[in-house]
Amino acid sequence: MKRRRRHFNIVLRPEPEGGFTALVPALPGCVTYGRTLAEAKEMARDAIAGYIQSLQKHGEPIPSDDETLLTSLDLEHAETTQR
Repeated sequence: MKRRRRHFNIVLRPEPEGGFTALVPALPGCVTYGRTLAEAKEMARDAIAGYIQSLQKHGEPIPSDDETLLTSLDLEHAETTQR
């Protein structure tokens, strides 16, 4: 079986109760959780693999972040007072 390597960006967001939510922007709805960063990354790897298997089963194209440019932006804004 021919294998292909694809690139996926993962957003790891710390949760207030602890642990990390992992989101995969290229795969809508592909979200998972891990108690540690390492576990969240491993859970994301498993979630991506399952998502790809489902796409293949249904004959759908497999998106990736191969051409995506990743950056971040800091924005300063005025805060409003709550009434």
